[in-house]
Amino acid sequence: MEDSPGGGVDLAEVEAELCRLPDVAAVRIVADAVGRPVEVHVLAHTGKQPKQVVRDVQSVALASFGIELDRRIVSVVQLGPNGAAQPTGGAENGTRARITATQSQSSGLRTTVQVSLAHRGDEAVGFAEGSVAGSARPRLVALAALDALRQLEPGADNLDVDSAQVVRAGTHDVVVVSLVYFDPPIEHHLTGSAMVHSNVDDATVRAVLDATNRRLSHLAARRDGA
Repeated sequence: MEDSPGGGVDLAEVEAELCRLPDVAAVRIVADAVGRPVEVHVLAHTGKQPKQVVRDVQSVALASFGIELDRRIVSVVQLGPNGAAQPTGGAENGTRARITATQSQSSGLRTTVQVSLAHRGDEAVGFAEGSVAGSARPRLVALAALDALRQLEPGADNLDVDSAQVVRAGTHDVVVVSLVYFDPPIEHHLTGSAMVHSNVDDATVRAVLDATNRRLSHLAARRDGA
């Protein structure tokens, strides 16, 4: 990204302004410790090519707020004809972890969530236990998904769940997950999103995978280098 300061700018205002673009349904901006955007996640319709959506986002950020966004930090997920999120670019689907099952069991005020993932012929099962409260459910599922992912991907060892929540984007519910990776003295944040079809748990796992796709090999290299 250019050496343009992001401090002093309300990123919530930037997100709201970017959402006024006709082809943009939702935006999430992740900033570093000094307030500069380091990741911009855009949920867009299919009216324009992803590259043009990125250019529009760059133009609005610069013209309205004086923020220069490197195109490399802007990721675009487009909504398909049936409302499904279609990621643009990145690794081929065959090299990514995929969901094989999600299930849970409750006892009193506690519940245990189980998430199964498959990757390159291997399968792992992750678990997380917590409150049965509905508001706690997305984070619990995200923790179970990350537990499974750690067993499949070395780069996920130092990741933890910062937050997981369901937000409204137009007429759709979207799960947004934020993960944190601590590389002393800096905390790096990764975010991912996924459209809710009929199952919030499934969307939560897909949001965790969206946050980590294309990044785990980089995190593993940083860890091994350290």
